[in-house]
Amino acid sequence: MEIDKAIRESEDKRLKTKYNNAIYVIKRALALYSIEEVAFSFNGGKDSTVLLHLLRAGYFLHRVEQSCSNGVQIDFPIRTIYFESTSVFPEINTFTYDTSKTYGLQMDIIRTDFKSGLEALLKSKPIRAIFLGVRIGDPTAVGQEQFSPSSPGWPPFMRVNPILDWSYRDVWAFLLTCKVQYCSLYDQGYTSIGSIYDTVPNALLSISSTSSKEKFKPAYLLPDGRLERAGRVKKNSPLDGTRSPAVNNGLDSVNSHKNRMFTASVIGVGDEILFGTVEDQLGPSLCRKLHSIGWMTSRTTVVRNDIDSVAEEVDRCKSVSDLVFLYGGVGPLHSDVTSAGVAKAFGVRLAPDEEFEEFLRHLIGDHCTGDRNEMAQLPEGITELLHHEKLPVPLIKCCNVIVLSATNASELEKQWDCLIELTGSDGFLVTIESYSSKRLTTNLTDVETAQPLSKLCLEFPDLYIGCFRRSRQGPLVISFEGKDPSRVQAGVEALCKKFNAGAFSEVN
Repeated sequence: MEIDKAIRESEDKRLKTKYNNAIYVIKRALALYSIEEVAFSFNGGKDSTVLLHLLRAGYFLHRVEQSCSNGVQIDFPIRTIYFESTSVFPEINTFTYDTSKTYGLQMDIIRTDFKSGLEALLKSKPIRAIFLGVRIGDPTAVGQEQFSPSSPGWPPFMRVNPILDWSYRDVWAFLLTCKVQYCSLYDQGYTSIGSIYDTVPNALLSISSTSSKEKFKPAYLLPDGRLERAGRVKKNSPLDGTRSPAVNNGLDSVNSHKNRMFTASVIGVGDEILFGTVEDQLGPSLCRKLHSIGWMTSRTTVVRNDIDSVAEEVDRCKSVSDLVFLYGGVGPLHSDVTSAGVAKAFGVRLAPDEEFEEFLRHLIGDHCTGDRNEMAQLPEGITELLHHEKLPVPLIKCCNVIVLSATNASELEKQWDCLIELTGSDGFLVTIESYSSKRLTTNLTDVETAQPLSKLCLEFPDLYIGCFRRSRQGPLVISFEGKDPSRVQAGVEALCKKFNAGAFSEVN
């Protein structure tokens, strides 16, 4: 069979793995259901074109295993459903009908709306499962698995999704490797085809031309598969996968920052910190860095390497803090649960991110192959990759949550500096007016200073006034923090007036 032969002869290990997994799903479905009970939804797009040829190969291999074939090409008997619409591109219609003739598809053409047409078809035919070309990242893919029952309110059938975990890159690798025909629109710059009313060529493939008509490179040359739907009319949705920040917190201009207090939460993930095996250096360092740019750390916690623990803490912090920083629990080990915890906190699933996987592939080579690269599974629809030339892999931002991969102080320093450069003066991690600080020391007792300090806090509610001792017998250190240096100085003077001269000494 030509499809199977082309893949077997390919040197693309990733494509082979994706192909083998898809074929397994197809053969599993053909073992569960008779050929009369399965159907294939074909719409002429690139994904369903891939699925058509996977089904041809899968059915061929299924029959070979049953010893029903001697290796000769077998006719394709799976019933094919095509929903024809007046808003479809003529090129799609032409390609669909030409493909039907080429491969002898038994095609049921439905000209009503999708749901009504499907209900009527399932009443007249014994169909129990339908193969769909759904991929992660498609609007309809949320919550689906490779075998998923139809949604409530729809006629009952099993949705079979053999290419659910395929990326844009995988689709084109398959089509080009197998040298099969696809709709001509993809050679004209279209990367994701809907109706004639909501689809245009992807501007990222535009070629500057001296002629009046704009020209485009073919779809398979799109460098970033995450921008596949850039040629579709955008809808305002928090999970539409666009690159615009999901949460802006109103940070629109430098002037709006001046008089506002911005807060951050810092979450460490690691049993080794809680067990006392490792001393946590990253949490305190992050607090100092946030303080240096004028932010207030409102909460810092350490949670166990447990998805629910991470999810609960992220959910608690993301709604009360402008930004949440996570460190620890990032990697391929069983204890690296940070990404899964973030996904659960936002109520989304983990999905393969082809761009992030490419970075990992360059970093760790052949150890990052196939669909088992857990590090490339990121929260679906809310993830933004923050690129910087000094970082081997991008930083991960999920709405107002930043996931840091640093494991020590020097790595944190590097990632922090890159983050500051990336966000600039008007980004989500804006540098605002820094704190003015003064510290006084005294040999007075806690009892002597307690009441005057309490009154001082009421007099200066805009200041943070804290007290601590480095040792029980050491001097009491009183710190004043505020955004207005004159108010800080006024607070210091007000305290000194409450006691005899010389009771306090100012320290750097």
